[in-house]
Amino acid sequence: MEIYLMQHGPALPKEQDLDQALSPAGEARIHTSGKALKKMGVNFDVILSSPKKRSKQTASIVAEEIGFPSEKIIETEKVKAMAPPDETIKALTEYSGNKKILIAGHLPSVAEIASFLLTEGSKAIVEFEMGGCCRIDVEDLPTHSGHLRWYLTPEQLKLIAS
Repeated sequence: MEIYLMQHGPALPKEQDLDQALSPAGEARIHTSGKALKKMGVNFDVILSSPKKRSKQTASIVAEEIGFPSEKIIETEKVKAMAPPDETIKALTEYSGNKKILIAGHLPSVAEIASFLLTEGSKAIVEFEMGGCCRIDVEDLPTHSGHLRWYLTPEQLKLIAS
């Protein structure tokens, strides 16, 4: 199974928008990241999103760019910012029949999920940037012996998209 983790794009400040929707620059960044993923031949069987507006928008924009039906995006509390990684992984087991899953979420959860999938006992540090994406391959879930295939920053994705 290929698990892709993406932190949502830059959002508007809470003072400007209580829901903290993506900023115009955040929307543009996620469109670029989605275009890069498409150019790389990445597609998904399942897209999971936090219920927060900025994550839902991130998931929706990526879906649009790669041709995934937006009505099939699954919103779940299991990928919210403070969701324990073991609960997220447990929720992922429901989709273990699928090959490629994207989680559009928040820090610290996407970093915690990556660490959980890659190590046991100690922590792996994966520095996520808004709109960046990583791919971790796993044989089965739950696991602590996933393989980090790649992590691409928004700047790298921008180069790929152009």
